Order: sequence, then C-alpha cells, then structure tokens
Amino acid sequence: MSHEYRPPQRRSRLTRRGRLALFLGMLLAIGAVVLIPVLRGAQEPERPRRLTIPEGWRAAQVYAAVDRELKLPPGSAKSAVATVAPALPAEAKGNPEGYLFPATYPVTSKTTPAALLADMVRTANEKLATKAVADGGKAHGMTPYQTATMASVIEAEADTRADMGKVARVVHNRLAKSMPLQMDSTLNYALNRKTVDTTLSDSRIDSPFNTYERQGLPPTPIDSPGLEAMAAAVAPTPGDWLYFVTVKPGDTRFSTTYAEHRKHVADFNKHRAAHAGPRAG
Repeated sequence: MSHEYRPPQRRSRLTRRGRLALFLGMLLAIGAVVLIPVLRGAQEPERPRRLTIPEGWRAAQVYAAVDRELKLPPGSAKSAVATVAPALPAEAKGNPEGYLFPATYPVTSKTTPAALLADMVRTANEKLATKAVADGGKAHGMTPYQTATMASVIEAEADTRADMGKVARVVHNRLAKSMPLQMDSTLNYALNRKTVDTTLSDSRIDSPFNTYERQGLPPTPIDSPGLEAMAAAVAPTPGDWLYFVTVKPGDTRFSTTYAEHRKHVADFNKHRAAHAGPRAG
C-alpha cells in the first residue's frame, strides 16, 4: 500500500487583535438581540388621554381645562387663541367663545393648545354646517354665528334637554315682538358668575350683554353650546310662550302672559325660601 505524503496541518490561532474583534462581534450580536425588543417597544404609539369639554362651558373654563390637561402654565391656551382666529367667522372678531365645541378630545404628550383649540373650532364649524342646522338657520334668517349665539343662550337657560325647544321658542317669540330677551344668563356672563338670583341693580348694568336693557341677541355667544342646543335654536317647539322660570330642578314653567309668569315666579320664591335661599328679584 502506498502512502501519500501529507504535510502536518497547523491549527490556526487567532491573534490578540483577532480575538478582540471576535469578542466585540459577539457582544454586538447579543446587544442586537436585546435591542430589537426595546426598539419595538419604543415604536408603539402613545395611548391618548381624554379631555372632555361639557356643554355650557365658557371659553375661560375651556382654557383652564386645556392648561391643566397639558400641564402648562395658566394662560397658555388663551395665548394660542390667535392661531384659530382665521377659522372663525368674521362676526366673531377673533373671539372663539361659542366655537370651542363641547366633546371628548384625544390628548397626547405632543398635543399643543393651538392644535386642541383648532380641533374644537373645526368641530363647531362642522356641527353648524350640518344640513338640519344650516338650513334651519337660513329659514330663520340667521347666520351660523347668530345660531351659535342663540344656542349658547338656550344651553345656559334650559334646565333639561327636553326644555330646549320651548326655551328656543321663547327667544324667537320675543325677538319677533321686539321684546328684550331678559335672560339672566347673559347678565351672569357679563358679571362673570353663575347664579339663579338676579337683582334689580343687576338688570341695570351697562353692558352689551344686558338683555334686560338691550334688544336682540347678545353680541357674542355666552358659552359652548352642544348640537342639541343648536338644533333647538333653528327648530324651536311650536308655541306662543313669552316667559319661563325654573321653579325647581325638573320643573320649568312656560307662560304666555306676564300675570301667569308672576304666579310661577312666586312659586319659585316660595321654594327658595323653604330651602333657605335668597329671593328672586
């Protein structure tokens, strides 16, 4: 048997530099395995929080809620109002009162006051542009801004949603007869308060929102009305009422004559007195 000569094979040995390169390569490979899940976790979208704006809030309340939710210094949201002015009707003169639509809005760490207010104004414009509201407003000769203004009064005055249509009818009937609206809610807006008690001196204040002294709608909305108040403003319940008073929660009485209304006001005062409250003016 012949034997082929083969030279002895030498086992390769890594140099110090080679061993170091291999070690670093292994570390990088292990790091990649650990890093991939971390990167995947970082790419998951942030779960939005929710900011709810109730019907009937005034702009000042909305600003404060936005600042709190976004953890910003007081006044931050109000400072962003100028950014939404172009989306408002010319009648608003840059004032978004009535156009900060009440709804629930998503909020993340990247949300800005300007973006949030813009979303509210966009939503308000969309609601006012819905066919029922827009066509109803035109039928009554009202602009969308006037619809928002009337709806804001209805939102503030109606004790329940079921009363909105009747309150709207009182407003329309008074406007048709050139009667002052005499709404306490507009005085409260002028005085920056909320109360069911109006005094004689209150009704004599010098303000464009004093609907006891001045005829017509107030110059601007007085709060953020919801869609139901908007719908009531353009489609009021049929009736000839000129007065109403909420004697107690759930008991709003509508009248066609002042004499009848005075009887209901007397019942209101009796109820307030029985509960140790001040009398109505």
